[in-house]
Amino acid sequence: MEPKKHKFLTQGPISPINIAESITSHSRKKNIGAHQIFMGQVRADLIDGKTVAAIEYSAYTEMAEKEMERIRENCIVKHQLTCAHIKHSLGKVNSGEICFFVFVSSPHRQAAFKACQEMVELIKKEVPIFGKEIFEDQTHHWKENK
Repeated sequence: MEPKKHKFLTQGPISPINIAESITSHSRKKNIGAHQIFMGQVRADLIDGKTVAAIEYSAYTEMAEKEMERIRENCIVKHQLTCAHIKHSLGKVNSGEICFFVFVSSPHRQAAFKACQEMVELIKKEVPIFGKEIFEDQTHHWKENK
């Protein structure tokens, strides 16, 4: 039997309800001692006198999914995680909405802290996801990942 394929990219913003459900589902697991969560939110940055109203995310989907799976699996092994979950938005996400969610669980807190930070940094650096900032006046420019 082939291992379960994870789907990391999701259309539109990441719902707080989905985040809550993900957290809730882990309360039944008795071998977890720590959870660490990162949530990326679209900021209403002021750039050259214009306010960001949204970011429109696009990706080389097949490669992005494979890279996130690789990063996830490597971090699970390296940090001895109980589990790890990643979601990243595609399409338009308004300022104030969640666009990136990483949730890791482990027996001990230090592993959860380190793994979550490592996953976020690797995804931002290595996964082909692109953001076009859309300003309130509907002009736009491509966002640089930092």
